[in-house]
Amino acid sequence: MKMKNLISKVFTRRLLIRNRRMLSLAVVAAISAGAFSGCGNSSSASQKIDDEAVAMSDAKNISVVTTIFPEYDWVKEIVGDNGNVDITMLLDNGVDLHSYQPTAEDIMKISTCDVFVYVGGESDDWVEDALSEAVNENMQVVNLLEVLGDSVKEEEVVEGMEAEEEEEEGEEGEEEGPEYDEHVWLSLKNSQVLVSALADSLAAVDSTNADSYKANADAYNNKLAELDKKYEDTVSSAATKTILFGDRFPFRYMVDDYGLDYYAAFVGCSAETEASFETVKFLADKVDELGLKSVFTIENSDQKIAQTIVETSSSKDAKILTIDSMQSTTSDDVEKGATYLSIMENNLEVLKEGIN
Repeated sequence: MKMKNLISKVFTRRLLIRNRRMLSLAVVAAISAGAFSGCGNSSSASQKIDDEAVAMSDAKNISVVTTIFPEYDWVKEIVGDNGNVDITMLLDNGVDLHSYQPTAEDIMKISTCDVFVYVGGESDDWVEDALSEAVNENMQVVNLLEVLGDSVKEEEVVEGMEAEEEEEEGEEGEEEGPEYDEHVWLSLKNSQVLVSALADSLAAVDSTNADSYKANADAYNNKLAELDKKYEDTVSSAATKTILFGDRFPFRYMVDDYGLDYYAAFVGCSAETEASFETVKFLADKVDELGLKSVFTIENSDQKIAQTIVETSSSKDAKILTIDSMQSTTSDDVEKGATYLSIMENNLEVLKEGIN
């Protein structure tokens, strides 16, 4: 009931704004009539009307709400210099995608926006309820997993990985469907498909700037393709084709793109933080068996599991390296210059060090 009252207020506010606009148009019409019936200053009055009309047109901004940083940054690149687009990143303070729950303010932003972008995996179960409260019936909704379709991968448990605890079955014992890997943005190939889809959605709500959106998306996709080629070249000439993570592993799309093998302590969406002795021992033995010089972690890791793996290995000299999965990128990072491309470029340098 509280949320419905909140949405009602939003709807009322939109009506007030619309009525104000209608009143403004009536005033403009009256001024226009007076200008044409009068004498001497008709030209300047007409110019004033045109200026006011432009100002009123400019006041109608396109609102785009994204859940995570990669989506936010892609939209920024597509929009370019168009100042009439407001972009919001909901997870802007380092909250993990897998544990995020929207606030009432977030629901308000979603309900009235023109374009809403989200990943679409299990972590976004809350989205259906949020969209049911939407005031804007013409909203463009972009679900990344739906856009990618058959190229979306199920989560997999590879040899040596810590299996997650089985969740309790439903009341009638129904089986759960497959759990899909949500981290689709970590593939540069996926990203190009998604950028094109976002440009189409922006064009659908702002046809005036459709050509600009397409041109910006094409130019940006060329940059993504160039970086993709650098990844391919790096992996093809690498000393080893296997990486090992003493951590969660959200990089399956990336390793599959370039034919890398991997071992890891947990799947990408795991909530586990403690690895068993068996898992640590298996991964430490793999470091020795494959002669690996590096053990990887993701951003914000305490690196305890990685350190234990290194200490348990015979060589004990593997280096711990961090690859950024962009699950904790904040608005502060954006202000400091972080972009999707810059992070993926830095990840390439880290990967290059780890496989050579």
